[in-house]
Amino acid sequence: MTDVNRALVLAGGGLAGIAWETGVLLGICDESPDAGQKLLAADVLLGTSAGSAVAAQVGSGVPLEELFARQLSEEHGAHEIHPGVSIDAITDLFLDAMLTQGATKAQKLAKIGCVAAETDTVPEAVRRTVIEHRLPAHEWPQRALRVTAIDIATGELVVFDAASGVGLVDAVAASCAVPGVWPPVTIGGRRFMDGGVGSTVNMSAVQDCGAAVVLVPSGANSPSPWGTGTVAEIEGFPGATLAVFADDESLAAFGANPLDPACRAPAAQAGRAQGRREARKVAEFLSV
Repeated sequence: MTDVNRALVLAGGGLAGIAWETGVLLGICDESPDAGQKLLAADVLLGTSAGSAVAAQVGSGVPLEELFARQLSEEHGAHEIHPGVSIDAITDLFLDAMLTQGATKAQKLAKIGCVAAETDTVPEAVRRTVIEHRLPAHEWPQRALRVTAIDIATGELVVFDAASGVGLVDAVAASCAVPGVWPPVTIGGRRFMDGGVGSTVNMSAVQDCGAAVVLVPSGANSPSPWGTGTVAEIEGFPGATLAVFADDESLAAFGANPLDPACRAPAAQAGRAQGRREARKVAEFLSV
């Protein structure tokens, strides 16, 4: 795989996911610096929802140690907002859309988008400020960075990059706009919601790559409302893949609500520990 484009795919998973993915990357660097640097220097960074924040952070060039320290920092955590919504409430939103008989996936996503637009949340400007504080740089990097979101009117998956004419903060805010929790993001007359609603990994956005390492802050057996789960989507990727799913220790560290800012530090520490455990496997995959 030394002569093919590699992607680092960072999946959705709330604030726990941001912290865990950052920790996993640092843990890999702890145990296998060469493998860690290869991951960080991937030809394409693809981020969905929480993963979009991590991808933008990695793309900023800020040292990984500093990004990890931000996850442990109360100062940085103070800029986050508690959602005031339970995971069960979000799940109910999905289940209601799934009951729409005869609808396509895009139509079901548009129904979720309609509910997202009608839900009373904090103003878009308030949420945007949270994302601004979350990102150490607000301009697209020179390297390939892709961020996914969903048009709430059509259910269409949209992939933003430096050539899309959309600001990085807005792209990440759109990708992280969990329906029923945060407001859809208005960009050029369209409104967008969380890119992870249809798929937490969106492997279709890296079809031009020959290999991908995928970090997924959920269990490999996590159910999917769409029938085809994350494992199957990754396995269906035409290139070589290595997926790292959150293990039992990490899942326990996430707590009951991965959107709660209090989960950041324990999720980051658990991710770093798991990254150390996964480092050899990652190094072997990248050395082929």
